[in-house]
Amino acid sequence: MAQSSRPKSGMGSQSGITHPVACVENPEGRSPVLLICEHASNHLPPRYGTLGLGPAELESHIAWDPGALEVARHLSRLLGAPLIHATVSRLVLDLNREPTAPDSIWTLSEKTAIPANENLDPQERAFRVREVYDAFHGAVDAFVEARMARGLLASVVSVHSFTPVYRDVPRPWQIGLIFDADASFAQRVEAGLARDPALVIGMNQPYSPADRVFHTLERHAVRRGLVPLMIEIRNDLIRTEDGQASWANRLAPLLREG
Repeated sequence: MAQSSRPKSGMGSQSGITHPVACVENPEGRSPVLLICEHASNHLPPRYGTLGLGPAELESHIAWDPGALEVARHLSRLLGAPLIHATVSRLVLDLNREPTAPDSIWTLSEKTAIPANENLDPQERAFRVREVYDAFHGAVDAFVEARMARGLLASVVSVHSFTPVYRDVPRPWQIGLIFDADASFAQRVEAGLARDPALVIGMNQPYSPADRVFHTLERHAVRRGLVPLMIEIRNDLIRTEDGQASWANRLAPLLREG
């Protein structure tokens, strides 16, 4: 079973959400790459209880991206790159969606209903946007601007994981590279990965910007002229420490080249 990424302190009270919802690791790393992991944690602040879900559901992919944070941490160490990751489950609010989008707060994830998210009043939605979305992305904005002012930032890479089967349909890819108008970075990474003929690489698979999964990169990279790349790794391959380290070691030289 995947290990929960639960913060050690400061993440919740019965009346509110205590900052930071964004955790910065290796902030003085000299790499021109910034790593982001929006779906790093399955933590629910106490005010939300379990959102009406059971333990197995809270450990599943509907709550977070299993393995993604540890891959990102390995990459941070290998590249000497800063990493910003979230400390709140996407069940509270999905940080990779426009906050005005209906699916920024899921009521149904694949086949699982999230009872406590149904019929939210406007005040609760506004609270989550302010305390989770604004807090996280405001922290990323400030960090990116400071790095750019020092000439230390060229690209932003977000790290995710995906399920081997979605809506009963198997997914053949071990890794997906998600990109928008500029495909050059993704193509360089693909070329490096393709040296292993056993790999099935998805280009804009299993998602693409058309699925509205590019929000974080649009906000923090594209509009600033930085190079964006979203990496999706199949989560059964990164459930263990060996798998996480192996994928990071495979990717690090290719991200360094980019």
